[in-house]
Amino acid sequence: MSVVGFDVGFLNCYVAVARAGGIETVANEYSDRCTPACVSFGPRNRSIGAAAKSQVVTNCKNTVQGFKRFHGRAFSDPYIQSLKSSLVYDLAQMPSGTTGIKVMYMEEEKVFSIEQVTAMLLTKMKETAEHALKKPVADCVVSVPCYYTDAERRSVVDAAQIAGLNCLRLMNETTAVALAYGIYKQDLPAPEEKPRIVVFVDIGHSGYQTSVCAFNKGKLKILATACDPELGGKDFDEMLVRHFCEEFGKKYKLDVKTKPRALVRLYQECEKLKKLMSANSSDLPLNIECFMNDIDVSGKLNRGQFEEMCADVLARVEAPLHNLMEQAKLKKEDIYAVEIVGGASRIPSVKERISKFFGKELSTTLNADEAVARGCALQCAILSPAFKVREFSITDAVAYPISLKWNSAAEEGLSDCEVFPKNHAAPFSKVLTFYRREPFSLEAYYNTPKELPYPDPTIGQFVIQKVVPQASGESSKVKVKVRVNIHGIFSVSSASLVEVQKTEEGEEPMDTEQQSTPEKEEEKETDQDETKAQGDGQKEMEEEKKTLPENEEMETSPEESKTEKKSDQPPQAKKPKVKTKVLELPIENSPQWELAIDMLNLFVENEGKMIMQDKLEKERNDAKNYVEEYVYDMRDKLHGRLEKFVSEADRDILSLQLEDTENWLYEDGEDQPKQQYIDKLAELKKLGQPIQERYMESEERPRAFDDMGKQIQMYMKIVEAYKTKEEQYDHLDQEDINKVDKMVNDGMIWMNSKMNQQSKLSLTVEPAVRVREIQDKTKELYSTCNPIVTKPKPKVELPKDDKAGEQNGPVNGQEKAPAEGTEKGTADSTGNPPSTESTNPRPDMDLD
Repeated sequence: MSVVGFDVGFLNCYVAVARAGGIETVANEYSDRCTPACVSFGPRNRSIGAAAKSQVVTNCKNTVQGFKRFHGRAFSDPYIQSLKSSLVYDLAQMPSGTTGIKVMYMEEEKVFSIEQVTAMLLTKMKETAEHALKKPVADCVVSVPCYYTDAERRSVVDAAQIAGLNCLRLMNETTAVALAYGIYKQDLPAPEEKPRIVVFVDIGHSGYQTSVCAFNKGKLKILATACDPELGGKDFDEMLVRHFCEEFGKKYKLDVKTKPRALVRLYQECEKLKKLMSANSSDLPLNIECFMNDIDVSGKLNRGQFEEMCADVLARVEAPLHNLMEQAKLKKEDIYAVEIVGGASRIPSVKERISKFFGKELSTTLNADEAVARGCALQCAILSPAFKVREFSITDAVAYPISLKWNSAAEEGLSDCEVFPKNHAAPFSKVLTFYRREPFSLEAYYNTPKELPYPDPTIGQFVIQKVVPQASGESSKVKVKVRVNIHGIFSVSSASLVEVQKTEEGEEPMDTEQQSTPEKEEEKETDQDETKAQGDGQKEMEEEKKTLPENEEMETSPEESKTEKKSDQPPQAKKPKVKTKVLELPIENSPQWELAIDMLNLFVENEGKMIMQDKLEKERNDAKNYVEEYVYDMRDKLHGRLEKFVSEADRDILSLQLEDTENWLYEDGEDQPKQQYIDKLAELKKLGQPIQERYMESEERPRAFDDMGKQIQMYMKIVEAYKTKEEQYDHLDQEDINKVDKMVNDGMIWMNSKMNQQSKLSLTVEPAVRVREIQDKTKELYSTCNPIVTKPKPKVELPKDDKAGEQNGPVNGQEKAPAEGTEKGTADSTGNPPSTESTNPRPDMDLD
């Protein structure tokens, strides 16, 4: 089972995996742990990551980046419309009304949905993880900004599905950072003690997020989050670009914004300059060669000027911090530490403002770039049965308050109820009780639209179907379970109709306690169902449920309850026995901007086709590169180490063919099918291979003859030793020795003959004998002779007396333990040492 965390950033992505040694951030094929969030489309394939980043200037219209902010947004969204003018690539409207990206791919104009483009990036990250783990990857945890709305989160989950990933959790980036910080801390307060309060500030390229977290041993709880989705490193880049556009306009009379390619290059250089200014306060140059109209441009800036220029941007740093402290109702002295992460958190003036706000030194114990990915991998390890992780429960917070509204059965019309207030614990379920005679619909929405980074507060419509009245005609009790799940996505997860059945006496069953105090009954039911409804595999905290005041507000509006109960409220002298039957009701879910199932399946299929196309194109390019490599390699060797092994005529023929192939590669062969390159390589090797083989034979032949000669000499010595009747070989048979002698003589004659033949031949012709033949002859000699000459001597059987005596004799220079009862091994009755007199039956052996 894979345990992987993906940090899908606005500008860069990181992949972390859990291994036996802990959490590790893995590198891509360029040995870089940072993969650019960039996808480039070409006439034959897609490039993703670093390969796409290299095409930002050369293929700017078809290279997309910064698409993370388009998730779950309609094309008509004012935010999208305002961005269109600043983008190098084109946006288009999808059939569903969401935003798509228009590019040229496979020499056709295509419009890809944001889910598809993010899926392409996730496919690349999945490959990186698979390469590191050496096994398939499916289960993962993916990070999202804490300010993402329901529609944006659904969009990312769909993207993961298109990429063939099983997203176990969409994790808020601030929560992932808090987990990466807290799980390794050994000195956290005990559960019953006052928690340790830590603030996390994450300033990335395109978003500013803060959270305040309460830590106890084995658990963390997000108390509040605050953000500015429009503030990030890109704003500082924007200020620099604007400054240099004005400067170059005055200095060189260039209108940079009219040329997308020049603008992209300026953005790249300004980003580098910004990073340099974080480390240096002196004047720093910015130089770009052949910038526009073959004009070289240059400029300079220092940190002081930069900070002055960005004063308005820097002034926005403190507002989310104020908001955070107000929400959490905390004072600055309650804060134990302030941890900063994210690329833009390295800007000195940003750090200075955060530090000044809290009145304390900032803490940088976490890796600013990789903390989110590591936190996601840790969460994946916690959710995975494959790893044993220290018990650590995570309670996230609902970013925006969620309400439900419905058509009330009373004359008042619409009713609504806040189900999940801001910063409510998540994941969490609540059960609401309605009294209805017919199907009804609920609309979920965010009730503070001004706080949303998103123009439409609608979450979705949920229709509870097949609701029927009781047999008596009264309204039926319908229990509806609403949930903010582990991804932070709201849903109506289930609905059930409680059918009241008649008792045996035929009396009409009346739930008088519930009817007389419907609100209290609903609270009771909710509490009971709450504890039962947490079975999604999520670790939810029961103690939180009991203490949170939100639990008191989980019933429908009081007006509806009163209206619905009028028809079934006659007083009863005593409670009859009641039988109830619970029926599950179907729910029709219509979340805002949800991707249709058939469209999702089509995207999954298309992604598979594109992956296959990329693979085929890679194989085609590899085949082409092999031909090019062979041409250059062979040309060098023909005038180098292979020079002695090829005739003048053959060298001219091969050189001419290599030259023709090189010209073909850069003309007609620039774009040919894979088989063409394979055939072309085979054609070249037909001439080149024999030359290389002659060289290899020449290098290895002396060693092979030397090995064979050593074998022959060894067996000749053994034959000679046998003939001189040496004791070592006197047990061998004459017939076997004659066989060895013949084999050795034949081998020597063959070897001398081949050596003489070879010495007369030129190096430019085929050899008289190949290394393989010499090795086979050597093996044949060994397999025939070795079993004969290494035959062991037969063991000589000793007489019984000798064997008995030997038992008391020395073995390997050491005396054996004497047998029980012998004089040597026993002490006398007085306890004195045993007698030294020997009882050895063979007096010629010295036992000492």
